[in-house]
Amino acid sequence: MKISNRVLDMNFSPIRKLVPLAHNAEKKGIKVYSLNIGQPNVVTPDAFFEGLAKYDEKIVKYSDSQGIDILIDSFIKSYKKWDIELSKDEILITHGGSEAILFALMAICDPGDEVLIPEPFYSNYNSFAKIACAKVVPFLTTIENGFHLPPKEEIVKKITDKTRCILISNPVNPTGTIYTYDELKMLAEIAQEYDLYIISDEVYRQFVYDNIAYTSFMYMHDMLDRIILVDSISKHYSACGARIGLVASKNTKLIKHILKLCQSRLCVSTIEQCAAANLINTLDSYIEDVNTKYKSRRNLMYDYLKRIPGVVCDKPGGAFYMLVKLPVDNTEKFAEWLLTDYSYDNMTIMIAPASGFYATEDLGKNEVRLSFCTNIEDIENGMIVLTHAIEAYNSLEK
Repeated sequence: MKISNRVLDMNFSPIRKLVPLAHNAEKKGIKVYSLNIGQPNVVTPDAFFEGLAKYDEKIVKYSDSQGIDILIDSFIKSYKKWDIELSKDEILITHGGSEAILFALMAICDPGDEVLIPEPFYSNYNSFAKIACAKVVPFLTTIENGFHLPPKEEIVKKITDKTRCILISNPVNPTGTIYTYDELKMLAEIAQEYDLYIISDEVYRQFVYDNIAYTSFMYMHDMLDRIILVDSISKHYSACGARIGLVASKNTKLIKHILKLCQSRLCVSTIEQCAAANLINTLDSYIEDVNTKYKSRRNLMYDYLKRIPGVVCDKPGGAFYMLVKLPVDNTEKFAEWLLTDYSYDNMTIMIAPASGFYATEDLGKNEVRLSFCTNIEDIENGMIVLTHAIEAYNSLEK
């Protein structure tokens, strides 16, 4: 039986594909520390569950395809705190940020069109593009430059008559880099000069450290008709499983067309939307506390990594990841070996090989993405395991 080329051309998630190996290791009694995935361990705010308890309908009905009013209104109020003005006709509620990006790409790309993305990038961007029958065209950022953007001419030379948009995350998944105002302004100028959209994935916006200045693309007031904002409650409020996100734009014509895609899947979970709408009542102290926790965990992981001979890493300014260059020949093999053949004091770790975060073949083969949104003990033990594992792996005959 035939399988579509669309699916055959897709890769398995570099973040999740090692899970079966981790399960097998756990069955052997080995403790596996998961540093591969951005699943926060901080408690979801009480406001979410209070909102859930308020749902008293006797029938769980379809909701509006655009999203329920109280949730949209709560997002509008939340954005005002960031000096971002949005109205109801500029917002669509989606099944997480993932659906928001997919719908945005489907709305602006025809088969064969191109999406310009700085690499390394969130691995599912590649999958979303393939589902939309578009092609990812990467331009390189490097660890030596803190994964900041290259000069304008390096980006522009990648543009063709098929290019439809620039897609970025800021802060960046998987590197934690925060783009400066000047970098975003450069991308804005490119978008205007070459008639492109910009899809701005800002799901980590609340996690910025060290008093680094943060700029949303929604502050680029002279080109808001080109900006497609993607957001989600998953990371902001440690509610990844709720699958509540949004796509927003001042380009209401585009939003009306994306609504067709929302209507095709009927609606987002009515109950989850009601619960998420109450998150506007989360105390500011919750966000401040989570931010402090992640900064402390980042510092802990970074300090350990800097002491491991041969490791190269840059301290991330935001999000809760860092992309790290390891002194091993191949991190795909190393990541599997950690789960199938290695343990230290009956412990091992699961990491995300970085090749899956690049579109260019052969890049990222000695890099990994590590997540520091888990607890202090897991980070400490994970770093101890990694230190000994690198030495043991490099002593093997290959």
